[in-house]
Amino acid sequence: MRTIDLRSDTVTLPTPRMREAIYRAELGDDVYGEDPTVNRLEEMVAERLGKEAGLLVVSGTMGNLVSLLSHAQRGDEVIMGHLAHTYLYEAGGISVLGGVHVRTVPNLPNGMLDPKEVELAIRDPNNVHFPRSRVVCLENTHNRCGGAVLSPQQMATVREVAKRHGLAVHLDGARIFNAAVALGIDVREIAAQADSVQLCFSKGLSAPVGSAIVGSADFIREARRNRKVVGGSMRQAGIIAAAAIVALEEMVDRLAEDHENARILAQGIKEIRGLDVDLGTVQSNIVIFSLTAEGVPITDVVKAFYAEGLKINNIDAGRFRAVTHYGIEREDISAALAIMSRVMQQFV
Repeated sequence: MRTIDLRSDTVTLPTPRMREAIYRAELGDDVYGEDPTVNRLEEMVAERLGKEAGLLVVSGTMGNLVSLLSHAQRGDEVIMGHLAHTYLYEAGGISVLGGVHVRTVPNLPNGMLDPKEVELAIRDPNNVHFPRSRVVCLENTHNRCGGAVLSPQQMATVREVAKRHGLAVHLDGARIFNAAVALGIDVREIAAQADSVQLCFSKGLSAPVGSAIVGSADFIREARRNRKVVGGSMRQAGIIAAAAIVALEEMVDRLAEDHENARILAQGIKEIRGLDVDLGTVQSNIVIFSLTAEGVPITDVVKAFYAEGLKINNIDAGRFRAVTHYGIEREDISAALAIMSRVMQQFV
């Protein structure tokens, strides 16, 4: 029985071209700045996003951690949404390791932060009772808001508030290429609204491991030091960078296929009794949908899906998340919907 895994786009496997690139990668010691494949990737990703410099890191979590530690010092404060991935799912790293305080403001349903709420959250720098506000963190696409896409114009409203108060803007752009493809714009237009950006190669772009940070040359120098502090410096890291280069060169445009599959999946879920989805929230490759069958534990439904060969997890007591990605074809979407329909007949 074929397993259809819609738990996350992190389950993607590297393409044949990536495996070949890993095998043939030219290597050196990256701590000495001598790995040519890493150097090429860092230059490529900086140019692609319109920034001065880039830095390879192991993961998106490390990328956000290193970025925020580079913007803020111990006792400083970062402002982010209450549903931000950095706030919910990154083990409180900036507080644990950096002594950086987090202040949240409500995420709107579309993943946006209300600029007025951001401004109200910024501390009075002359009041000794408060931590110092240093950076605002945005997320695009927004994971917990169903892969919601923020336009550059939306982001600019928050950036204007931050700049007026002397704060930096960091973008958790783990899926920034999904956002650019969904909007039909150059990814640089999104990156231009942030001082630093973290992006993942190992999600929809299908590389086996790795993320990058981009920003000014000065920022990346500080980030390189903080990467060392958290144990993220690597040696012959070109084997990671080689796959990421292929990801940038070959895997961005195909994200549109994932978005189309997500839309078809959502439309099918809408027709299944006991499940529901707001089609207006499906903008990229993430589908968050609800269990409407009364008195049914969502974990029982998840187990039933798994038993039929469909891997989908719940994100809380009433909602599931499904993510389309490389390796999921149109026929897999049809098969997944058939499984959901068959399973839900047991519960409604």
